[in-house]
Formats: sequence, C-alpha cells, structure tokens
Amino acid sequence: MQELRWNPVLDEWVIVASHRKERPVDSVDKVKQCPFCPTSPEVEGEWEVLSLPNKFPSLVPNPPEPTKHRFYRTKQARGMCEVILETKEHEGDLCDLTLERMKKVVDLYAERYSKLGKLRYVKYVFIFRNKGEVIGVTLHHPHSQLYALPFIPPVVARELKSSKRYYRKRGECLFCRIRRVEEEDAVRVVYENVDFTCFLPFYAKWPYELHVYPKRHIQSLPELTEKERISLADALRTVTATYNALFGFSMPYIMAIHQKPTDGKSYDYYHLHVEFYPPYRSRDKLKYPAGIERGAGTWTYDAAPEEKAEELRKAALIAVKKSSSARL
Repeated sequence: MQELRWNPVLDEWVIVASHRKERPVDSVDKVKQCPFCPTSPEVEGEWEVLSLPNKFPSLVPNPPEPTKHRFYRTKQARGMCEVILETKEHEGDLCDLTLERMKKVVDLYAERYSKLGKLRYVKYVFIFRNKGEVIGVTLHHPHSQLYALPFIPPVVARELKSSKRYYRKRGECLFCRIRRVEEEDAVRVVYENVDFTCFLPFYAKWPYELHVYPKRHIQSLPELTEKERISLADALRTVTATYNALFGFSMPYIMAIHQKPTDGKSYDYYHLHVEFYPPYRSRDKLKYPAGIERGAGTWTYDAAPEEKAEELRKAALIAVKKSSSARL
C-alpha cells in the first residue's frame, strides 16, 4: 500500500508506505553488503558526491490509485525520494569531509532542490540527514536524503504562517530578527563565520539543538553565492565536529534543511536555515520525548539553554583547532 492519508484532527498528511518495512539494514559484513560502497554496481564509476533514487521510496512519480473511504480523505503518494551520497567511504560524518567536498555536497543539495522543485506536482523539497542507530538509521554509509513532497510539511507550514504574520506586523523577517538577537545576546552563539551564525535557540527543545542561519536574507540554497556555499559547508562541518567533540564519541543527530516551498508562490518573508536535533542530554543519557511532548506537543527543557550552549562552545573550540580549514 502506498498513499497519502489526511488527518482531519491535526490538518496534516500522513504517508502510508507499507513496502518500506522491507528496506535493508547493515549486515555483519557491512562494506561488502553496503549498496553505497564501491563494490556495489549501483554506484560504479567516478564520482565525489552522487544522488540516487531511493530503492524503497515513500513517494513515487507514478503512484497507485489510493483507497477510497466513505469518510477519510486520501490522495496519491506522488513525489520522489532520493539518497545523496557524500563519499565513497563507508564510515564518517560531514566533519570528516574536506571543505571542498562538503561544498560539493551543498552544491548537490541546491541542484536537486532546483530540479525536483520544478516538477508540477512537487510543492516542497525537504533535504535531511539522519545519523546513528538511536535515530533509526539502517544503512550507515554517509548519506543525506531528499523527499520531493506534494504538500508543504506541517512544521514548515507553521514557520511560514508565523513568519508571514511577523513580517506583516513588523515589516521585517522574523528569522533575521532572531539571528540579530542571538548575536547580541551572544551567550547562545556556538560558532560564527562571515556568512552564517550557529546558535542554540532561546526556545530549544533538544538539549544540544543547534540552528544555522545565513546572515543574508534568502529563502533557498540555490540563492547562495559561491562564497556563501563555502561558508555553509564550513558551518555544517563545524557543527558536526562540535557534536563529536562534546562527549568524545560520534554523536547521532537529525539535520533538517528548511527552505521555501516550490509551489511557485512568493515567500519573501521566509528565511533559509538548518536545524540539528541530537538526542543525547548527557554523555550517557538520551532525551526521550514522553507524555507531555508526545501527547500534548509541549516540550520540556531539562537544563538552561545558556549552559548547554557554553558546553557546545568549548567543544567547538576543540573542533576548530582540529581542522585547519574550519574557520574562514
């Protein structure tokens, strides 16, 4: 079964994709069996970064007809799902890529956003990265993912609504204002280069959550200049290196890139940004969203964000010292 089902209570689409239960997991002989390593015919040839169709996609260009229901609304699961390979190496993180390679990853993100966003049925191109078994990763070869969605996802829809309301009321971008406030307060800024600011938000949900904001007001990756793409590559490498230095082990996380929708409408009030959600709240404890978070949608933060930001700043200093190309 593959279809979209509308939740009338929360006003959002749910993707039903029963075939995904068959997707592969890493075997004991991980490199030999990995579909993304050079031994696989799927990735033959010379390449540095590569986009591939997801073999177990939640969305497809030619989906089956959805089921009909006397009450509930359904729709075809039309879209595309891709995997973006960042390296031929089987292990590693974004911080393990050279600055030049990471910039090529950013370039590929932008290219796929532009190309898939032109498809008439695609309303939003969501690029994200999952790292670590506790996040639910089944294949550990370094990769990002892309979902070309036929709808605007609910989190982004809420951001669009709030930023539009703020722009109409204040005449400025909400995200630009947040960035300036964070830079003025300084206590939650973890890393900064000439074009991007990385900070733990005043209103963070995850203990070591980080957001990466461009200093220039833009809505999507293709709008970045060559210099800004290098700066973003630097920021993403530094954030992931900071996480790995924080507790001395490879930190799991979710990385989510938020950009404007691709439905042809104007979103001048919106602002490109990247969000990171690592699940650890200390070296040996995970943050588990439980009753109040899952059931009510109200998050609790079991520390002071400013204290956690200070921990991350110290880890960032270690990370930057280890990388001669980390700071521009």
